[in-house]
Parts: sequence; structure tokens; C-alpha cells
Amino acid sequence: MKHRRIPKRRAAVIGAGIAALVAAGVTFQTANASESPEAAAPKTLSVTAAGKLASTLVQDLGADTAGTYYDAQAKSLVVNVLDEAAAQAVQEAGAKARIVENSLAELKSARTALKQDATIPGTSWVTDLAANKVVVTADRTVSKAELAKLTGVAGKLGRTVEVKRTKGEFKTFVAGGDAITGGGGRCSLGFNVVKGGEPYFLTAGHCTESISSWSDSSGSVIGENADSSFPDNDYGLVKYTADVAHPGEVNLYNGSAQAISGAAEATVGMQVTRSGSTTQVHEGTVTGLDATVNYGNGDIVNGLIQTDVCAEPGDSGGSLFSGDKAIGMTSGGSGDCSSGGETFFQPVTEALSATGTQIG
Repeated sequence: MKHRRIPKRRAAVIGAGIAALVAAGVTFQTANASESPEAAAPKTLSVTAAGKLASTLVQDLGADTAGTYYDAQAKSLVVNVLDEAAAQAVQEAGAKARIVENSLAELKSARTALKQDATIPGTSWVTDLAANKVVVTADRTVSKAELAKLTGVAGKLGRTVEVKRTKGEFKTFVAGGDAITGGGGRCSLGFNVVKGGEPYFLTAGHCTESISSWSDSSGSVIGENADSSFPDNDYGLVKYTADVAHPGEVNLYNGSAQAISGAAEATVGMQVTRSGSTTQVHEGTVTGLDATVNYGNGDIVNGLIQTDVCAEPGDSGGSLFSGDKAIGMTSGGSGDCSSGGETFFQPVTEALSATGTQIG
């Protein structure tokens, strides 16, 4: 493996970046574990503090990093690096360094090749930073011939790609927060938002593509579609047309609610909670970002958050949150809440930006 030295000037910039974090009020406590006996123990960090440190390290180390993720159990930031010099800089900053084989550029190139040569209904692919690979999952609808084609393409890409199978079937969870219905279908309300001082709510785009007028669980019409994006994205915006309450909170289905104060980007390793009208509240972990899912019939959605949180039909559009921060809306996945599976979510930050709305 090629080793690269970090110039003294660059190391000084890294130190300045970390010093700025401390000056901004980000404080650290000593953790008990370290990957190398010669390295300082990684710092104990909150998800927010880890995100700030990750941004600084990625900016300062550039292409010498190969992705970051949060170790929720150890409460530490893990940074993939390509050589020992970068590893030393990461450890000095208080994070845990892992020297890996594949760069982010190589993983991105593998994803491009998969898109060009192996776009098959019933598959998903995501950059798994912990595995340092692009993990491709084929569901039960993928035929033997299609699987052979997929594994053939993956084989040419070497150790950048891993192919898995799931017993479930990737599908959008239409049938899902609080229940919203229309045209014989049911989804879930994601988050209440505001635009130009007027109340709206976000849900899944595959819901608003098939239903234009929405009612609450009692059958009273509450809103009409204002914006919709599916496939590629999976978000829909509905304008309230009825004088009903629209609090900035998520139903926890136990007589209480979680107040939502704003939105945040997902981080690999982040602990998250999902609320939907079919299976109500379930918890889990973010396992991947920028996932692509091919639901079939030309419905390919990109840029999704992958989690191990279960979901079922009717949960579509429902809220994914971490503490008081909105993270995403339920898109689809495989499995159910009895056998488990993996579920994908539209990032809420992208939907807010695209629709010109804000949490409220």
C-alpha cells in the first residue's frame, strides 16, 4: 500500500480546525477503546459533535479519507483512510482511524458501472462505509439469469462490490405518523411544514403520484397536492385546505408525541425512530446513505437513507426522526416487522429544500 506524508502546513490546518471546534464549545471525554495500542483512545462524542469533527477532517484530509461513520456503541467517530499518515492525523484529532483498500472515487466508479450495466428491478445498492464496499442486494424477484448478470458485472469490479440476496421483495409501502387516505389508498403523514406562512405537510412522493386529495382517519378532507417527485426522488407536498391542527410533532402512539424542532442530515450509525400508521413506532440504526433502489416498472429512486428499521404497507411517507430532528420519510424496503428487513427513507432536508418549506 502506498504511504503518503501529510505536509506540515496541512497538519497545522487540521490542528486549527480541531481547535476551532473546541472554541465553539464541542467538548470531548476519553473513551476506553482504541484500534491500535500506539494510538490515543478515540474521544467520546455525540452524533452532532461527531458530525462536526467529520466535516473538519474530510475538508482537511480530502481524498486521503474514504468516508466516515458513527460508532453508536462506542460513541466515537470512525474515519476510513488510505494510509498511515492520514490515520495518524485522524487519531490525533480524537477519532478512530481505519486503513481501508478502496477510495471513495473507486466506490463511486463501481456504482456508475452498476448503473450502466446492471440496472435490474428488485435490486438496491448502497456504499457501505463499514465494509468499504458497494453492497448490492437482490430481492426474491430477481431471476437466476438476472442474478448471473449482476454477479458477472460485480465480478469485474473486484473487491469494490459485494452481492447479497434478501428473501423479501423491495416495494413501496403504500396501503402509514398519522394515517392519511385518499382514492382507496393509505399512507402516513411525515412532517408538518410551513411555506409562505401557510401550513403544509410532507409525505412520500409515490403516495402523491397516485393520490391527489387527502383525508384524515375520520374521512374528512384535509389537503390537496401542491408538489410531487417520484421516481428518482420520493417526496410529496400537500397543502392543508381544512382548518385542522398541524403541530410540529410526531405521534408516538402511546398517548404522547415527539416535538420536532428542525431537520438534520442522517449519519451512518445514527440511532433513529420511525412512526407510521400501520406498525406505529419502531427504532433502529442508519446503515447507509445515498442508496439506490429499483422498485421495478421503471421506478428507480436515488439518494435514499438505508436503515434496519422495519416497516410495512401503509407506513409510506411516515416520519423518521432522531430526537427532536426530522431525518426522512418512509419510501419502501423489504421484509416486515415480524421477520425484519431493511427500509429506505427520502432525506427530509432534500425535500425541504426542493419545496421551499421549513419544519413548523
